[in-house]
Amino acid sequence: MNRRRVDVLADTPHPAYVVWELTLRCDQACRHCGSRAGKPRQDELSTEEALDVARQLADLGAHEVVLIGGEAYLHEGFLRIVEELRQAGVVPTMVSGGLGISAELARAMALAGMELVSISIDGLEAAHDRLRAAGSFAATTRALEHLGWAGIVRGTNTSLNRLNRADLEGLYDHLLESGVTAWQLQLTVPMGRAADRPELMLQPWDLLDLMPRVAAVKRRAFDAGVTVTAGNNLGYFGPEEALLRSPGPEGRDHFCGCHAGRFILGIEADGGVKGCLSLQSRDYVVGNVRNGSLRQLWEQTPALAAARGRSVDSLWGFCRTCPFAETCMAGCGFTSHALFGRQGNNPYCHFRALTLARQGKRERLVPGAPARGEPMDHGLFDLVVEDLRAADPAADRSVDDLVRLARRPRRPADPGACR
Repeated sequence: MNRRRVDVLADTPHPAYVVWELTLRCDQACRHCGSRAGKPRQDELSTEEALDVARQLADLGAHEVVLIGGEAYLHEGFLRIVEELRQAGVVPTMVSGGLGISAELARAMALAGMELVSISIDGLEAAHDRLRAAGSFAATTRALEHLGWAGIVRGTNTSLNRLNRADLEGLYDHLLESGVTAWQLQLTVPMGRAADRPELMLQPWDLLDLMPRVAAVKRRAFDAGVTVTAGNNLGYFGPEEALLRSPGPEGRDHFCGCHAGRFILGIEADGGVKGCLSLQSRDYVVGNVRNGSLRQLWEQTPALAAARGRSVDSLWGFCRTCPFAETCMAGCGFTSHALFGRQGNNPYCHFRALTLARQGKRERLVPGAPARGEPMDHGLFDLVVEDLRAADPAADRSVDDLVRLARRPRRPADPGACR
């Protein structure tokens, strides 16, 4: 699959990459689901309305549209929407739990023009089934087989947390055997049902152990022809930054800030529009496709325009003083909002964890106010700075190991390598 990379320094902002929730209806009730998927939203877009949205996305210059849910294939017009996107010149892809992807459905998706399907696999069998449902891991393996037989490019995505972090290397081996060609890794964020289970969350210092392991897996994957990608809430300017952000082993790319409302657009199943689908609905929906065209929303909505003009003045805490502040802009916005109720300070940062470790410190996230119980909601956390040698039964590494990791030389990133 030839996925065009956006040059965020040179390109004019446009919704190149759109994530579209066709329905919130789902055939699983995953314990870490940020959207609390299961039942459909009230008044979801009909097939005819969705087909019109597909045509509008093409007119806006969308390059790739990722269909998600819930489960996108549970929308009655799913295949017609895929076909409409393809005929309009937009690349249709999909993220799915895979439970209902039979051989028949996979063939139908291929005929409609589906190019890539990324199956969510959150650990090896024990961890995955605990997060999702008994038998779910086996179902994902079958789904990957069906997609391969149908000729659809197969990818996977994994949300890393305390339950599955030990599975990283073993899961890579499983995916390689399953014929996967692309694997995206991101952190589980305390949104939706995951907000009800803060014990799942990694702590910021866990990045000191996790990021070198992710980098080692990516090095192995180069030789196997598998593309391993760090999601937008994973990493940030540690020693492996250039490796993690680049498509090839010699790349010098690096994280260049959140692209929500700049090159990314999110659409909810009821027509709500926001800069990124992962952003919290209550705070970031800027309008609805039923009340105006997508072009009007993209070009005239003040909230989206503000996203394109953010400056370091919107940052706070450690992120405000970070040497990478102007480039990184506190990383992933929905992640920091899920923790503190606002963007601008993100403790899930490799550089930050390394910096604090050099000072003999670490940050701990402590649950505060609970979530409301709505789709894409969040609670609130307190951030505690403590001595690195504080007793922690969950810690996996000795203090000496953490300090050793913190003192490794860091390869500087190329400031022009934003893609």
